[in-house]
Amino acid sequence: MERPVTEADLTFEYTPDSESDQSFENALEKARDGERLTVADAIALLTTGLDVDGIDRQRKEQVLEAADRRRAEEVGEEVTFTANLNNNVTTACNVGCLFCNFKDSAHTFEEDAAVETAGFTKTPAESQEIVADAAERGIYEVCSVSGLHPAFALDEEHREILEAHPDPKAVNYKPAEVYETSPGTYVEQMAAMSVDGVHVHSMTPEEGYHAKRGTDWSYEDVYGRLKEAGLDTVPGTAAEILVDEVRDVICPGKIGTDDWLEAMEAAANVGLGLTATIMYGHVDNEAHRAMHLKRVRDLQERVDGAITEFVPLSFVHQNTPLYEHDVVSGGASTDEDELLIAVSRLFLDNIDHIQSSWVKYGDEQGLKMLNCGADDFMGTILSEEITKRAGGGYGEFRSFADYVEMITSIGRVPVERSTDYEKRRVIDPDDPPFGPQLGPKADGTPLLTDEEPVPADD
Repeated sequence: MERPVTEADLTFEYTPDSESDQSFENALEKARDGERLTVADAIALLTTGLDVDGIDRQRKEQVLEAADRRRAEEVGEEVTFTANLNNNVTTACNVGCLFCNFKDSAHTFEEDAAVETAGFTKTPAESQEIVADAAERGIYEVCSVSGLHPAFALDEEHREILEAHPDPKAVNYKPAEVYETSPGTYVEQMAAMSVDGVHVHSMTPEEGYHAKRGTDWSYEDVYGRLKEAGLDTVPGTAAEILVDEVRDVICPGKIGTDDWLEAMEAAANVGLGLTATIMYGHVDNEAHRAMHLKRVRDLQERVDGAITEFVPLSFVHQNTPLYEHDVVSGGASTDEDELLIAVSRLFLDNIDHIQSSWVKYGDEQGLKMLNCGADDFMGTILSEEITKRAGGGYGEFRSFADYVEMITSIGRVPVERSTDYEKRRVIDPDDPPFGPQLGPKADGTPLLTDEEPVPADD
């Protein structure tokens, strides 16, 4: 058996040519002047200069200041958020990503499994009930990112192709009858969640690949059918780091960089909106992060601005195989988190919105990120399982009242927004109670009362 790839096998280092090589001071000057940054510039800013060991705090503050000024110039003082729900359909997965503890081994979901699964699978009917209930409360976006359940197929035609495949194991397929609960098809799940005018944000590039496995279909074919079923926008997760030598360590069973980019471009080509992410702070270095930013910026050029926001996700290491197997000893430092947000704002000059994740950073640090270049503060997230299972210690729900209090505490303006940022409502902090108003069934009533528990995701 081959030795598994480890962090020690990473060899990628970016060596700029003499024309693009920039010192920290020159990179900072370009950032302040609004010039387009190179990969070498991004590395210099992320490291605060290659002529120092570690991060220079004074230089770091200069980068944060430049990013905050750029944020103010580009999007002003508003901090946006949305009323949304997480409805992850299933934790069943057998891809084996080493940074993930959301999944449960797919075989434990089988009818005759020797052990009881710790996870969950929802039928389309159950998903529809969950979303419909949340829509009654006032949410208008459902985000759904799920494990790659072997029984999941795009639609019935895809299921027939997988059933007829000479080697179902080679395409990671088992019929739904094998499992205690069937997830249905992706088309059925999208249609089920597209209820009461709710915006469906789902089907990552990895799920897009799972929905075409075993066929010669293009990503356009897949995303076109999903759009017809009710899919509205595609979350650019499963990106992790868009450098294959990093992916070979942390997610060797996942699609590669080129496939991810192809899927995202295809989704935009059929008229779907996009977001983009980076998941950093594991075995990656600043050069990997800079190359990732470049690939996202280039993608935005090709999709004519379809990416509405960029979401930096700091690796939560506790309870993950990378940590348990001693591949990593921890996640990114606070300095690294702040610099990644700041350099994202400065480098991604064609993406308007940078998001601060209170799920990853917590409230206090999440607010700090809003002064490092970020302008969006996620959403209410009536349930959030992925970070929680990885060992994250922050909450699963954020009320509108919480948002108003936190955002005004730093002197910024709270603004409710739609998923695509096209609808916006400035909230008057002196006019409670605070609840969503942009959704079809939203009337300003708080999503939950003080007595109600947060709905469970499973």
